Amino acid sequence: MSRVGAEPISLPKGVDATLSAANVQVKGPKGQLLVPFDTGKIDIHFEDGTIQVKRKSDEKEVRAIHGLIRSLVANAVTGVSEGFSKKLDVHGVGYRAEVSGKRLTLHLGYSHPVVYEAPEGIEISTEDAPGEVQTRIVVQGIDKQAVGQVAADIRFKRKPDRYKGKGVRYEDEVIYFKAGKAAVA
Repeated sequence: MSRVGAEPISLPKGVDATLSAANVQVKGPKGQLLVPFDTGKIDIHFEDGTIQVKRKSDEKEVRAIHGLIRSLVANAVTGVSEGFSKKLDVHGVGYRAEVSGKRLTLHLGYSHPVVYEAPEGIEISTEDAPGEVQTRIVVQGIDKQAVGQVAADIRFKRKPDRYKGKGVRYEDEVIYFKAGKAAVA
């Protein structure tokens, strides 16, 4: 039995989940999400404010997706109640980020500013005080996968340099610096 799949998912106050044909619809104060699943392989029950995900057989493929479906439903419940966020730091002389509406403008040492348009359901902001150089980017949303993908897309615009550390990196990312040519001798 999957240890992840066997755990029940408790619904916080203000969160409602309904089961339709092959989807679990989760509604909460921050919005609603739809989690699709295969009804021939997975069975979902609602009991006393909890959601229980069970598999219908012991086949290898069904065992493989059991914990996945439970995690997707649990992430949807967390997303509509609390939301998800990722923080990115911009490092480098003259590197900065500006947000206007859903548009993020990055100055990353290129000859032109890099513009990133946030997809639907994702909110991008900067966290530094007004008047200071904006070097912290915060990506927020209710869909964990979408928040992670947007953060990865922004980081890809200028990955951290291995020699000086310049670029866009996650808040808790550790960069292992390489020694330059002079250090070899």
